[in-house]
Amino acid sequence: MFTTISQSVTFKVLGTGFLAMLMLIPLAQVQGLVGERNGLRAQALADIAQRWGAAQNVGGPVLAIPRRVRVQTSNGWITQDGTEIVLADRLDIAGTLAPEVRHYGIYSTPVYTAELKISGQFLARDLRALEGLKNVPDEARETTYLFDRAELRLPLADVRGIRRISALKLDGAERAFGPANGNGAMRAIALPIDVSGWIEAARDDEAHRFELNLTLAGTGSLQFLPLARTTEAHLAAAWPNPGFGGAFLPAQRAIDDKGFSAQWQVLDLNRSYGQHWQEGEAGIDPAASAFGVNLYQPADLYQQNERAGKYGVLFVALTFVAFFLFEVLKKLRVHPVQYLLVGLALTTFYVVLLALSEQIGFAFAYLAAAAAVVMLVGGYAAAVLHAWRAGATLGAALALIYALLYGLVVSEQYSLLMGALALLAVVAALMYLTRRVDWYSYAAA
Repeated sequence: MFTTISQSVTFKVLGTGFLAMLMLIPLAQVQGLVGERNGLRAQALADIAQRWGAAQNVGGPVLAIPRRVRVQTSNGWITQDGTEIVLADRLDIAGTLAPEVRHYGIYSTPVYTAELKISGQFLARDLRALEGLKNVPDEARETTYLFDRAELRLPLADVRGIRRISALKLDGAERAFGPANGNGAMRAIALPIDVSGWIEAARDDEAHRFELNLTLAGTGSLQFLPLARTTEAHLAAAWPNPGFGGAFLPAQRAIDDKGFSAQWQVLDLNRSYGQHWQEGEAGIDPAASAFGVNLYQPADLYQQNERAGKYGVLFVALTFVAFFLFEVLKKLRVHPVQYLLVGLALTTFYVVLLALSEQIGFAFAYLAAAAAVVMLVGGYAAAVLHAWRAGATLGAALALIYALLYGLVVSEQYSLLMGALALLAVVAALMYLTRRVDWYSYAAA
């Protein structure tokens, strides 16, 4: 009775399906290995950024004005110190990137050196607006702005990336930057400045212009902060694969095989914060309005390996189905152990692909791994089925499956459509090949 059950077509189908599901275990291990190797890559890239300069956020100069508030309480007057951040009226950033690829062992990442010219202006009326707030009548509260102890800060995400910085030209006078004293959300370099004279300006629209040049090193991306009433930025680089990200897309851009250029324009109306705020104030996050470019690498081999692994169980199942069809149509016998060995051979494809792709690139690694598995499974099938033609046919079918998988992996926008159509074609082919099979007579045989 057991022999009859074990030879029945239903038992064979269920057993083959179980073996296919069993292959999820080594496939999951392969996916874990991909994640582990990707983690090692991330650590290597972090080490590069640590030594070269991290992804950079750059803003224009802002004024940090000490603020002293005396509040009357039941126990007398208490003093609260703080800092008021005041933004420029206009900010213009023009820059070029010199990108290159840095290696750390077998891993690599794009880095850059940016040559930036930053210019703009402050308006006296923005400081007078603070004076207007100070003069609001309140007998229990006195506010004083220490304009003679102000700082002019230049926000930077990673000051280790500064290669060269010129003196700041402000109203024709040159001033040198040093470390910032503030402990706010924006990292910066700074210089002390006395702006009390700006309050006494004769004209409300009097402009105080600034200009500086900055050479900055970074890794992966360069973002700008729109820290002015009107911010305009222009950036160009010899990198053909830019990824424009952040809160704002370029108003104009041009991309070709030699590189890209892009131009942004951001108004204060486009931001979620105003022209001034108290340092440390809740809800103020200038980094949320950053915009810029990422040096995108289209050949992310770990992402491609991960995507290939997601289709692993499907292709194991398709190969098992092909063996099963040979059993049914050619009246051949394949033992479950032989199914299991074929499944293990198929899962080794992903390990070989991962190992080779780190050394020779994904495309050549895929070709080598697929060719090795096709020859291995095809030769084994010819020996098991005692027919070289059956082995060649199965090898050709497996090669077609791997060609389809490669198309699914490298196609980012149409992978779902290709996968759906391929699956429909496979089901249609199975239905066509088995349309005249008498499953009852096969089970009774």
